[in-house]
Amino acid sequence: MIVIKSAEELAIMREAGRITAAALRHVGEAVRPGVTTRELDQRAEAVIREAGALPAFKGYHGFPATLCTSVDGEVVHGIPGDRVLLEGQIVSVDCGAIVDGYYGDSAMTFAVGAVSPEVRALMDATRESLAAGIARCIPGMRLHDISSAVQTVAEGAGFSVVREYVGHGIGRSMHEDPQVPNYGRAGTGPTLKAGMVLAIEPMINAGRADVRSLDDGWTVVTEDGSLSAHFEHTVAVTDAGPMILTLE
Repeated sequence: MIVIKSAEELAIMREAGRITAAALRHVGEAVRPGVTTRELDQRAEAVIREAGALPAFKGYHGFPATLCTSVDGEVVHGIPGDRVLLEGQIVSVDCGAIVDGYYGDSAMTFAVGAVSPEVRALMDATRESLAAGIARCIPGMRLHDISSAVQTVAEGAGFSVVREYVGHGIGRSMHEDPQVPNYGRAGTGPTLKAGMVLAIEPMINAGRADVRSLDDGWTVVTEDGSLSAHFEHTVAVTDAGPMILTLE
C-alpha cells in the first residue's frame, strides 16, 4: 500500500532530510586521501545526533554503522571500517536520519582527490539520471516514467543500470511501497499522486549491470570489478512539482 503523507508529515520529513543532507555535506568536506571510512561514519553520526535526530541505518536489520560507504567497485551497503581512502578513488556514501519517527534518506558519490575524466563522467551521468527521475515526480505521471528517465540518461551515456537494487517509498518506515526501479517502460506503473514520497536512487555501473554480495552479508559489488556510482534524494510529489526533502 502506498501511503500518502499530509503536509504536517512532509514538514517532519523535510527536517529529517535536512539533517541527512547536513551529515552528507560534512562527510563530503572530510573526504580526502588518508581518511578512513570509519572516520567518515563517526563524523556523520555526530552531526545527526547533535541535531537531535537518530541515525536511520545504525542497527537496521543489524547494520553496524551510521553510513554505508562503498568504494570504487562497491555498489551499495559497504560497511565503514579501517579502510583508508586513496587518491583517485570514489566513495559512495548513503546516509539516513530519523526525526519523530519519520525517515530521510540520501546518497552521494565523492571523488577522493583527483579522478580521471572517465570516472568523472560516471559520476556526472549518475547525478544527471537522478535529476531526470526527480523531474518526473509530478501528479498524474506514472511511476515508471521516473524509471525510464533514469535509464535513458544512464544508458545514453554508455553506462549500465543495476537491476537488483531499487529505490523505494519512504515515511514512517525506511522502505515502503512502491519500489522505484531505475529502469522500466514509460507510461506504466502506479499513477503518481500528491503526497507520495519516494527515495529515488540510481546505482550506475561503468561496466556490466551484474552485481553480487560479499561474505559480510552486506556489501554489494560489481561482478566485473568496474566502478559504480550512487546518488539518491528523498522526493515528495506535490501539486507544485517535485519537492526534494534531502536538501539543507
